[in-house]
Amino acid sequence: MSRFLLVMPPLAGHVNPAAGIAAELAARGHQVAWTGTETVLEPLLGPRATVFGTGTRAFRALGGHGLASVRSLWEGFVVPYAKFTMKPLDAVVREYRPDVLLVDQYTPAGALLAHRHGLPWASFAPGAMELGRPYRALPQVEAWMTGHLEALWRRARLPEEEFTDPRFSPHLVVATSGRALLAEDLPDTPRYALVGPVLTERPADPSFPWERLDPARRTVLVTMGTLSDAVGADFLDRAVRALARHGEGIQAVVAASAGALPTALPDTVVAVERAPVLELLSRGSLDAVLCHGGMNTVGEALAHGVPLLLAPIRNDQPFVAQRVAEAGAGLRVPFTRASPATVAERLRRVLDDPSFRTAAQRLGRELLAGGGAVTAADRLEALAAGTPASPSH
Repeated sequence: MSRFLLVMPPLAGHVNPAAGIAAELAARGHQVAWTGTETVLEPLLGPRATVFGTGTRAFRALGGHGLASVRSLWEGFVVPYAKFTMKPLDAVVREYRPDVLLVDQYTPAGALLAHRHGLPWASFAPGAMELGRPYRALPQVEAWMTGHLEALWRRARLPEEEFTDPRFSPHLVVATSGRALLAEDLPDTPRYALVGPVLTERPADPSFPWERLDPARRTVLVTMGTLSDAVGADFLDRAVRALARHGEGIQAVVAASAGALPTALPDTVVAVERAPVLELLSRGSLDAVLCHGGMNTVGEALAHGVPLLLAPIRNDQPFVAQRVAEAGAGLRVPFTRASPATVAERLRRVLDDPSFRTAAQRLGRELLAGGGAVTAADRLEALAAGTPASPSH
């Protein structure tokens, strides 16, 4: 059996799908450990997970739109998080002695340490941002990103002539998506394992107020992602006012921090900091999802045949939202400009027109064909055994 080390950022949308892969590896008898911000990982993973903490530090929430959001992501999170975790990650690798690392694309320090110690590693891509080169038409932006990565490479004291992009393992890239939601020109090579959504049971949240959900009402989940509080409050206010226009027939589960929500909420809104999304979906409790277009939330909704209303904010979200809309599985609204009336009208269409649910079910079947955690574990086992890659889905 092999020892796997998962290097993950403190972001629920990245940790949750990785947890399903970890569970599949553990069920096959492998040893699995995690490393990252323990105060975030431990509540998400539960008490049985082996977590090597790298320490806790506050990183600012993502802000801005367009290219400003790219700067915020890299300078506010990716680069400082890599610098902060580099030294403790090195100690973890030395102590745990993994056979293979699974490294999230937002945690390049894990790839640098794998290179330093001569260990095989797989990239983990829970989104589409790093797969389709969205800034290929802006070479100066790509060069700016590469400059940050080269600086991290030098900081790790690795030979400059050996530089390789730490977002893309030369061995294996595991993406929890499928071609239906990715760039059409994504390379069709065995290195890419497009496994689709990972749907695995997560630790239960005993605090969720299930008793407040009325089965006689249609239910909408509203979530704008882990790091969107800084820019999401205004949209959430408009979304709540849009929901009020639907009257008593629709209720909503709104997942957001208390500071991002309006002070006065109608009785038909259940506000929580974190929603048990998979449990809501698997119970058949949701009729639609209103979200930012994050790949994890979109993939899980589609896998359960639930249509979406999308208000993309940044990074790969506009691209994912467009693919969903083109497939007929949902609609999109402008995040910064959509009025409560517009949000209410688009949500009504998504709820009332059965074609959206039909398209969501079709798209979900396509994504599930990737094999999820089972296929990901197969590919990681093959990497550990030194077996040549098999064709991707």
